[in-house]
Amino acid sequence: IYEQPKIHPTPDERYWWNISGGDELNAIPTDCGSIGVLICYDSEFPELARHLVDQGANILFVPFCTAERQSYLRVRYCCQARAVENQCYVVMSGNVGNLPRVENMDIQYGQSCILTPCDFCFSRDGIAADSTPNCEQVIWADLRYENLFKSRHSGTVINLKDRRHDLFSVVWHKKI
Repeated sequence: IYEQPKIHPTPDERYWWNISGGDELNAIPTDCGSIGVLICYDSEFPELARHLVDQGANILFVPFCTAERQSYLRVRYCCQARAVENQCYVVMSGNVGNLPRVENMDIQYGQSCILTPCDFCFSRDGIAADSTPNCEQVIWADLRYENLFKSRHSGTVINLKDRRHDLFSVVWHKKI
């Protein structure tokens, strides 16, 4: 069992629940290959996804909890960007329903999805599966690593290969 702390708590999480950010972010080896976990707001920081993909993650899992549709869309658009720029799969899994007795959790908006890069060997819109908003559901998609590897090697664009390592890099500075 692996534990992934949230790196960037939102202002509300810091205010209402006194959450502080973690300082560890590592790809997790599984029998299906390496994965990464970005908790909600963490998906809005492109460096974190790149850090995980550089460690070998091919699927990023993003559990999230958003109060309204605009917050959800912000997370979703960022996750779609992470799938495109890192040529990886992104699985978003959100809370639905409400928790009226939990402070600042009285409403939630959720729509889980499975996102892909946008290239010929994937769905045209980069969406492998999508749920109905605010409904408890199980969604699935056939995610093939060979499509990722093909896209990374000879896709329409090859973001990971075309990175200018001579100009920039992602470096993790852990707290001491």
